[in-house]
Amino acid sequence: MTDTVLLDITDRIALLTLNRPERLNALSYRLIDALMAMLDRIETDAGVRAIILTGAGDRAFSAGADIHEFAASVGDGRSVALRDFVRRGQAMTSRLEAFPKPIIAAVNGLAFGGGCEITEAVHLAVASTRASFAKSEIRLGMPPTFGGTQRLPRLVGRKRGLELLLTGDAIPAQRAAEIGLVNAVVPHDQMLPAARELAQRIIRHGPEAVTSVITAATRGLNMAIGEGLQVEGEQFGRLVGGRELEHGLAAWRERRPRASL
Repeated sequence: MTDTVLLDITDRIALLTLNRPERLNALSYRLIDALMAMLDRIETDAGVRAIILTGAGDRAFSAGADIHEFAASVGDGRSVALRDFVRRGQAMTSRLEAFPKPIIAAVNGLAFGGGCEITEAVHLAVASTRASFAKSEIRLGMPPTFGGTQRLPRLVGRKRGLELLLTGDAIPAQRAAEIGLVNAVVPHDQMLPAARELAQRIIRHGPEAVTSVITAATRGLNMAIGEGLQVEGEQFGRLVGGRELEHGLAAWRERRPRASL
């Protein structure tokens, strides 16, 4: 199963590579299941503090769903298509969004359909100047089904989101950065180093604090402000009495740098 997703762990950062370059890293059911299994493995590995997710080859991050496989599910009827395609894809993007360790997409080429939805779901994204993004599902006569109708307008605003969703037009990496879909655009050969540098800036902080930020921000986005503030307080409360907060406060009082945890 794992040959469709490659794993390399270096300096506490896991590099996950979608590995179907001959199919532009299309999201087959096998690939999605392999990615989910990899996330399960990484979540419990204390030696991994951050994840970078990229695509194999120079052409694509991911062209989206495997259309041949998806079409077969559609041919088997509504219940099969919903079970095998929609629920599997939504489970994947929800897992990425709520993952307790930071996930950075390193978008190395086109990110269309489900590939764009992965970019929307992960916590941060660095794009190569070669990257492009499109909500291409409407060209097939359907809406996005991996969360794109919900996450994209939340990320970039309703009107910008709807323009992409309704036209299916591709946008370049710089435009994606301007509207907030990605954090930065860098030369192609600097994409992975830039993603690693961003990951290192995060993992210098305590892992429990990082998880609390991800949890509060991710859950709070889908709540009223009052409920979100309650989640924020709960996440702070989890850290009270713990080593990370005690260590950070002691370093501040003693006017010394806080060592990485």
